[in-house]
Amino acid sequence: MFQSILVYIILAIAVGYLIKKFLLPRSLFVSGSDKSKPCGQDDCGCH
Repeated sequence: MFQSILVYIILAIAVGYLIKKFLLPRSLFVSGSDKSKPCGQDDCGCH
């Protein structure tokens, strides 16, 4: 029984990661200070 619960927890974490990585827009996870930098500057975090 414990093994089944553990499998479902790991599956939920994996599906959540894939949804965050591929389906949700990146703008939801960028902090406010990163949005103000233009993309042409070094270390802007957009590349």
